[in-house]
Amino acid sequence: MRDHVIVVDLGYGDAGKGGVVDWLCAQGGVTAVVRFNGGAQAAHNVVLPDGRHHTFSQFGSGTLRGVPTHLSRYVVVDPFALSAEAGHLRRIGVPHPYGMITVDRDALLATPYHVEAGRARELARGEDRHGSCGMGVGEVMAYATENPFVAPKVGDCERPGLLAQKLGLLRERLGVDGPPVADCVAAYRAFSDRVTLVDPSYVRGLVRRRPVVFEGAQGVLLDEWYGFHPYTTWSTTTFENAFSLLEGADAVRLGVLRTYTPRHGPGPLVTEDPRLRLPEPHNGTGRWQGPFRTGHFDAVAHRYALAAAGGADVLALTHLDAPVSRMCDSYDTGELPVGGKNDLEGQAALTARVLRARPRYTDGITDWPAAVSEALGVRVWLGSSGPTAAAKSPVAAAPPRRNGMHVMRGLRSLREPPRSRPCTEPGRGASAQ
Repeated sequence: MRDHVIVVDLGYGDAGKGGVVDWLCAQGGVTAVVRFNGGAQAAHNVVLPDGRHHTFSQFGSGTLRGVPTHLSRYVVVDPFALSAEAGHLRRIGVPHPYGMITVDRDALLATPYHVEAGRARELARGEDRHGSCGMGVGEVMAYATENPFVAPKVGDCERPGLLAQKLGLLRERLGVDGPPVADCVAAYRAFSDRVTLVDPSYVRGLVRRRPVVFEGAQGVLLDEWYGFHPYTTWSTTTFENAFSLLEGADAVRLGVLRTYTPRHGPGPLVTEDPRLRLPEPHNGTGRWQGPFRTGHFDAVAHRYALAAAGGADVLALTHLDAPVSRMCDSYDTGELPVGGKNDLEGQAALTARVLRARPRYTDGITDWPAAVSEALGVRVWLGSSGPTAAAKSPVAAAPPRRNGMHVMRGLRSLREPPRSRPCTEPGRGASAQ
């Protein structure tokens, strides 16, 4: 590792960001993993060669490699969920997980009141549910937008009196019950004693020490402004937040995709095919998200994601061992235009267009890295055929001929594929990567 890397999912999520971040950290030299969007609804799976498995929610996916995590100001922090995650990390051999994490004081704080209000809102939608993860992240963002000066933040955990006032007002304005405010204040005070809270300038020091892996959550097709509204998240899922934290420093933009296109819950999935019965040990139907759905590789949707994200330098392609051979290369409605930021009305119209679209397929694909590189105009640089780092390796492939979105920055580390550490463990089949 010689350069900063920003890892972003170019689909609806679940492409395998956790495994990719774990592999990057396994190469050595990574200063920290910085989370730059989302919150406790993230579910990034990492499997070690000895079989230990953890679903990373707020801790960075390099934790099992000894790489510390920083939760930036763009993350919605849930101390209760973090405590549960730290407990599992201890059970699988991480002795002091709280000593491996720093949290920005300016990050918004998720509370049981947000969770209760968010779940009630989703239930009230009935058959028109949006697919919430049920963790209250959207409710946190909505409340902070409407109440910017009194929205609870992580730094408030160090000031119990102020936090109690904010929580009391929050509970009243949301009109929910939940645990007593005093109990929440005590829990958050314990949280602030266990973790290291830092000011926003902290990330600047991390970046200077180089290199840092920026780990994104969810996917660009769920982005708050460029996703298919209203089936989206209250989070910026593109590279934007990471570059804001970098403050002018350069980084490799790494987009992650599967050889087929999945999504959780309701919303567009043009290539959905119920006959795609692929092993999925770490994803399933959830009470709030809804069913885990799969479709054939959707090059149209992923080209749109690339354009919305401003391009990518290289791609990581997971699930190369999956028995799939079909790619959607066009819709009967044409390519998807990228609209302007803040235009949710325009995004809703785009969603209606996507829901009407019918896919056109190319069959018989065997060389997936070459096919994806050609279809998207960006080189597939890393391939994965299993859940562990041992099943991932650089792809020796020529850059694609299409160059409309191929924005290579000429970084030295990308001119030749980096050498991976020798390993003998085989892949484990098409599973969460």
